[in-house]
Amino acid sequence: MTLLVLGVNHKTATVAVREKVAFSDEKRALALSQIQDKNLAESAVILSTCNRTEIYLHHRQISPQECASWQQKCAEWFAVVHQLPYAELSQSLYFHQNQAAANHLMRVACGLDSLILGEPQILGQVKQAFHWSEAYYQQTNAPLSGELSRLFQKTFATAKRVRTETDIGESAVSVAYAACSLARQIFESLNELNVLLVGAGETIELVSRHLLRHGVRKLMIANRTRTRAEQLVSKLACDTPIEIYALDELQLGLNQADVVISSTGSPDVLITKAMAQTAEKIRQFKPMLLVDIAVPRDIDETVAELDSLYHYTVDDLQNIIAHNLNRREQASVEAQRIIDEECNDFFEWLKVRQFANLIRIYRDDAEAIRRELLEKAQHQLAQGESVDAVLDELSYKLTNKLIHAPTRSMQAMMKSGNAEGLHAFSNALQLKHPLEQDEL
Repeated sequence: MTLLVLGVNHKTATVAVREKVAFSDEKRALALSQIQDKNLAESAVILSTCNRTEIYLHHRQISPQECASWQQKCAEWFAVVHQLPYAELSQSLYFHQNQAAANHLMRVACGLDSLILGEPQILGQVKQAFHWSEAYYQQTNAPLSGELSRLFQKTFATAKRVRTETDIGESAVSVAYAACSLARQIFESLNELNVLLVGAGETIELVSRHLLRHGVRKLMIANRTRTRAEQLVSKLACDTPIEIYALDELQLGLNQADVVISSTGSPDVLITKAMAQTAEKIRQFKPMLLVDIAVPRDIDETVAELDSLYHYTVDDLQNIIAHNLNRREQASVEAQRIIDEECNDFFEWLKVRQFANLIRIYRDDAEAIRRELLEKAQHQLAQGESVDAVLDELSYKLTNKLIHAPTRSMQAMMKSGNAEGLHAFSNALQLKHPLEQDEL
């Protein structure tokens, strides 16, 4: 099998370049069609996300001598399909072939090649890309090749194993996720909590999605402009009750909130110690978590003096993130060991598959030789030749022809010093006197 991956990602290309090589569904179908028409590959899978665009190509007919020219041909086509000058794009392109390509795919699916180490979303995107190609090839009555399909299935199993056996995805490494993790640590469960979010920007959107995913009971959003908050609620599209407050109504939300997470661009403090004290009394001093992600700060730092309040700033979260990133780095070493093991296992399967085909060809050739010599012997017997002479000639020629290829193989292994292959051959023949090491 010859496997090639070519692409760009957040490490090699700017956002501007990545936008130019992104694939819509329509463009993806066009690309797969061209790959077939130009005989660039028998099968291909196109992965296109905001941080990477990669094409995985499989071609059985490419010899080792043709790999370099094939890679160049695929790269030039990649530039043409995106209507970009190759000289401009080539600076951002990277390539991997065969085992390196399989290893790269597994690293991508496991989150080891992501912008955020260990992030889980990429696995779903890889699965989606595979299923898209699988459906496309089924429609063209030319199914995705068995080897490429097996590689992706092996990759999904590897990613599951990495998630199960390592801590690669366990620790929060984004500000939004870290804020939600704090709430889960302090309150154990979010199911009975009321959460007030101050702001309606990207960070608050991420926080909202984390909280909703973990089943928060009630969500409140306070923002300077009500329209922006309403747009956020519309994007979230959930069944959980969400209330909207203006900033001058913050106290109303504060009085109900078990958790407050604030991230605005306000130059002034929005939640004062006096406001927190009022909420504390109304809540009858039940525990309350305040997380201030904003810079400058939205929450008066002196709220930390109140007995029933937990107060964290963005600096506290960054310390947590740094610690968690270190844990993920350690986990990534074990994850790579698993990937290497699974990648080797896949290529062992591939060798067996290839040699199984070789065995079939060898047996077919042996059968053809048998039939040819048998027909000749039957003709000789029909001409009245001696039975003993005919059988002796048949057995002699059949033996010589059948052992010719194995003999040449053994000679080649002896010349190359392939002791492992010779021992395997010896064991297969069940020799009474196995070869000694010095005989090899």
